[in-house]
Amino acid sequence: MALNYIWVAFFVVAFLVALVKLIAFGDTEIFKTIVEGLFDSSKVAVIDIALPLAGVMTFFLGLLNIAEKIGAINAIARVIGPFFNKLFPEVPKDHPANGQMIMNFSANMLGLDNAATPFGLKAMQSLQELNPVKDTASNAQIMFLVLHTSGLQIIPLSIMAQRAILGAQNPADVFIPCVVGTYITTVVSVLVVAFKQRLNLFNTVVLGWLGGITAFLGITLWYLSQLPKEQVEEVSKVVGNVLLFGVIVTFLAGAVRKKIDIFDTFIEGAKSGFETSVRIIPYLVGMLVAIGAFRNAGAMDYLVDGLKYLIGLTGVNTDFTDALPVALMKPLSGSGARALMIDAMKQFGPDSFVGRMVCIFQGSADTTFYIVALYFGSVGIKKTRYAIVAGLIADFVGVLAGIGLGYLFFH
Repeated sequence: MALNYIWVAFFVVAFLVALVKLIAFGDTEIFKTIVEGLFDSSKVAVIDIALPLAGVMTFFLGLLNIAEKIGAINAIARVIGPFFNKLFPEVPKDHPANGQMIMNFSANMLGLDNAATPFGLKAMQSLQELNPVKDTASNAQIMFLVLHTSGLQIIPLSIMAQRAILGAQNPADVFIPCVVGTYITTVVSVLVVAFKQRLNLFNTVVLGWLGGITAFLGITLWYLSQLPKEQVEEVSKVVGNVLLFGVIVTFLAGAVRKKIDIFDTFIEGAKSGFETSVRIIPYLVGMLVAIGAFRNAGAMDYLVDGLKYLIGLTGVNTDFTDALPVALMKPLSGSGARALMIDAMKQFGPDSFVGRMVCIFQGSADTTFYIVALYFGSVGIKKTRYAIVAGLIADFVGVLAGIGLGYLFFH
């Protein structure tokens, strides 16, 4: 229900803002801009997102089918089961969804977005099989989605690459703040949803896993911080891609050992890739068109200007406010936030305080509304319950953490 109100609100606010611009300021082009944006956003949803996703989905769902046949997913589920059973008590310990979710989180942490999405969609489908009310998000689906929107990533490779393209002296100088920021967002995501679902996280299993993950991230960050910037980027590229290709070869080798019909098994799973991509098109079009109308009407600009004014009244330092458009856009549109990040670095310089702040905001969370449309849309979820609110709370904490980290590291 919340998604319905938010979706309508985007259009209504866009219309009202455009109407004010037309009547008060004589902007006769504003409605033309919005309408043209509707068509552009529809095209982006289908041509730039859904269709390219179909190819990636087809391959990785075929691969996942091989992994399931050889028992790899169940093996992963057994290892992760004790921890995930505390976060996802509705999911049986040995259920394939556990393995699929950890593969999704692992791909995200390595910055392998193209691989993460098929794993995540497959996990959501598996969780839907356990969902007793098919049009309403289950507790497990909400926990998974909110954790996914936290955007946990060890190395923000795309951000560092963009900084290098724009001439930053040290493109990798933002990677520690980005990782710390997204880790804070992830922990808050767990706490918010666990509180709502009344889960007990204060036990040896959860604390042990979280402590282990924290230690792993800390050691990784310490090691990377000792390397020159060129090596940081090189290590991130090599490790991520070697691990991904290594997983593919491992699954295929396991299939050979198990003597299954590899290619037919691949084709059997791959068939659902295109079907899934087609099924999510209406959800993507609906959400991206609404966000585009909101942005093209100028409502985002007014929102940012209003926040700048209110923050200025408090007397606190407002140097970060020029980076706020990225923070506000990120939950709505990843590509929109990326464009704003690049624009800010061009305007203020990649090594300026604002230039670094936009990178931290970009790396500290993920696109909540897009992920809701994509993942819930893939399984026909219409009632999102508190998923969006929990995701936005985590996003807000991520923004606050990003501001603090920006001042700590760069101001």
